[in-house]
This record gives sequence, structure tokens and C-alpha cells, in this order.
Amino acid sequence: MSNSDENHSALTQLGRQIQAAASPEEAVLERVAAPHPDKNYLVRFTAPEFTSLCPVTGQPDFAHIVIDYVPDQWIVESKSLKLFLTSFRNHGAFHEACSVQIATTLVDLLSPVWLRIGAYWYPRGGMPIDVFWQTGTPPEDVWIPSQNVPTYRGRG
Repeated sequence: MSNSDENHSALTQLGRQIQAAASPEEAVLERVAAPHPDKNYLVRFTAPEFTSLCPVTGQPDFAHIVIDYVPDQWIVESKSLKLFLTSFRNHGAFHEACSVQIATTLVDLLSPVWLRIGAYWYPRGGMPIDVFWQTGTPPEDVWIPSQNVPTYRGRG
């Protein structure tokens, strides 16, 4: 078995039909060895149709989520990330809680060199709530492009 096969053999969701978890706490995020742990590079995931529930009204909330990170030894397996993000659909929490929970869960799993999240929430009560969080200063030798999500002006 090659190193690549060993790296992938522990994955439980990729290549299988999996139901989304009922909550983020039940979701299984998986990681694989970074292909270039000796180099700094940026990985970006964009989820333009993220949903969760208002914890007070139970009404759906919608966001455009952008996650940027510089891997160290691990990268997140993308199918497990999609399923993790989907698990928020029935999760009641304020925008700030959802946004930071996503980021800190990834940090705990990956121990990246750097990670940031931009969570661009659509208006609730006529006011958009955008949430930004990062682990610290990004490495100087990595190109980190703008997230290019405009401030709300009838976003969409």
C-alpha cells in the first residue's frame, strides 16, 4: 500500500453515500496529510449557500462563507467539510456563534499555519451581520487574495 493509499484508507465518508449529520457536534470532519507540508500555500473553500437557524425564531438564516487557510501537516477532506457545513441547517445559533464554531473546529482539527473565516450573512431584521475571525497574522510569503464578497447592497 502506498503512502497515498494509507493516507486515504482512514477516510470514512469519501466515496461513500453518507447522510448529513443532524448537528455540527455529530458531524465528522476528516483530514488527510498535506501534500506539501514544507511549503506555504493558501487553500480556500467557499460556501455561498450556507444555512442555519435563528435560535430564537427558528427561521432560516443564510450566509456566504469563505474559509482561507494555510496548511501545516494536514488539509481538510472536502466532502467531510461539505457535510459538516450542511449539518448547521437544523442548528440554532446566532451568526457569531456559527461562524466562530466553524473556524475553531477547523483549527482544532488541522492546526493550520493560519486560518480565517469571512461569514457574510444576509439581512436579519433589515441588517446584515458579517463575522470575521482569524488565528493571527498570516505568513508573509503567501498570497492571500481578497474574499471579494461585497458589503450588503442587495447582496445576491
